[in-house]
This record gives sequence, C-alpha cells and structure tokens, in this order.
Amino acid sequence: MSKIISVHSFRGGTGKSNITANLAATIARYGHRVGIVDTDIQSPGIHVVFGFDEEMMDLCLNDYLWGRCDIEETAYDVSSVLKDVAHKDSAIYLIPSSLNLGEITKVIRDGYDVGLLHDGFQELIDRLKLDYLFIDTHPGLNEETLLSITISDTLIIILRPDRQDFQGTAVTVDIARQLEVPEMLLVVNKALSNLDFTALQEQMESSYNALVAGILPLCEEVAQLASSDIFCLRYPKHPLSQIVEAIAKQILT
Repeated sequence: MSKIISVHSFRGGTGKSNITANLAATIARYGHRVGIVDTDIQSPGIHVVFGFDEEMMDLCLNDYLWGRCDIEETAYDVSSVLKDVAHKDSAIYLIPSSLNLGEITKVIRDGYDVGLLHDGFQELIDRLKLDYLFIDTHPGLNEETLLSITISDTLIIILRPDRQDFQGTAVTVDIARQLEVPEMLLVVNKALSNLDFTALQEQMESSYNALVAGILPLCEEVAQLASSDIFCLRYPKHPLSQIVEAIAKQILT
C-alpha cells in the first residue's frame, strides 16, 4: 500500500525542502521506491539538493499542469544520489517545478487545475510503482496545500522555535484536524543547542496536542553544505542524520 506524505510549513525558511529530501533519501535507502513532487511552484528549489539544475529539465510539473505532457514524463530518476548506500530495490524519482520566470508568473497570474494535480499524484504512484510519495508543499495555506493535506496519509509540519512559526503552525494543525489527516507529525528545525530539547518537545506536544517526531539542532555543517548535497547521505553518522533517520522510521511504521 503506497503512502503519501506532505511536508509543510506555515512560513518559508524553515528548511522544509532540505528535510523532505533527506527523509525521502533515508527511506529510499531501505529498499523503497520514492517519489518527490515539488509543488512549491511559485518558489521551487528542492531539485538543487539533488544536484539537478534547470538545464537538465526537459519537462517539469508545470508542463503537466498546462497539458503539455503526461506527469510521468516529468519524473527524473535521481537514484544515483544514493550511491553505494542503497538497497538494490531503492529508487528516487524527482518531479521538479520550473525556475523559468514566465512559468512562475503564469502560475501566479492564471493559477492551475488543482484537481489535475490530485490525479497526477495517483498516476505517479501507479506508473512508477511508488511505495512513498513526498509532496514538498508551498509555505502557507492555499488551495494546493489544502488538497495535499486532504489526500495525505501523513502530514509533517516543519516549524522553528519562533513565535511566528508557533502561531502559524497552530492554524495548520487545526485545519489538518478538521480534514481528518490520519497521521500528523511535528518536526522542530534550527533549534539552538542551548535549548532544553526535552522541555521544548513537551511544550510543543502540549500546545498542539500532536506528536513531535524530532527536534533538529541548528547545525553549522548544514549551513556549510548550502543545499549542495543531501546531508544524511554525505554525513550518515552525524547526530542530525541520526535524528532524521529516527523520524523516517516513524513514517515507515
């Protein structure tokens, strides 16, 4: 049975795309076929983490949404990032969005058929035989985000230990409950090392009545990598990678 995981944050800058890429790669290593769709069409970026640039995109999600191609034609096999750490059945497919200014402007001006996006998700699962489909959503709440939340088996909400994030996350949590999402996990990112992580987890779980799957510390090595690689694959023994792996195992159960 395939599983759809939406990764969302109420505000930008939370590290959502990086966390999505690292979780997807970690799960793929266990021998799963994983897809990642960048539905942050107005400000796409997850392709960068996979070393995938605009020149490598013959087709992208925008082309599918404008009726130019089938959605599986926009899927690129990026399993090579796993190198020698993957199971023989491991696979990662990336469905990027366009960085072309005209394409982004068209989305902002004209919008797109959100129902078509829903159909595309299922087609990807069926045609690529995916075990897991990750949806990297646009920050905030819009029609696409609500659709992604509605069809998700698991919703992962990324937030920083910041009051603005706390308030916005409360809105997202309430909406997810109204939409009856089967599983909701909170991931706190960029937590300063001098914070009491146990107390922070208790505070988050009490405030939102939701499980905190992990707290990721603010990490200089992540900043130095500058989205040029998948951190958990580059530094598998790093404490942060171990936390990501623990979060991935919660998704797998």
